[in-house]
Amino acid sequence: MNLSDFQNKDVINIKDGKKIGNIADCKIDPETGQILSFLIDPFKGIFTFRGSNKIEIDYKNISKIGEDVILINYSE
Repeated sequence: MNLSDFQNKDVINIKDGKKIGNIADCKIDPETGQILSFLIDPFKGIFTFRGSNKIEIDYKNISKIGEDVILINYSE
């Protein structure tokens, strides 16, 4: 699976069912090549005026990677 495959999926928080955003990038351990975390561009609704700060989600907090969405267990 390529990073671009992840970037096309919506990231949904299973705690409240809300869309968090989309995958922007990932951090990889240079020694093992394993994914450590994903950086997420937060979802901005029509009336949302947040900054462009990315959210970092540890790979261990991903519950399921589906065909269209990535489900995460996330607490702010």
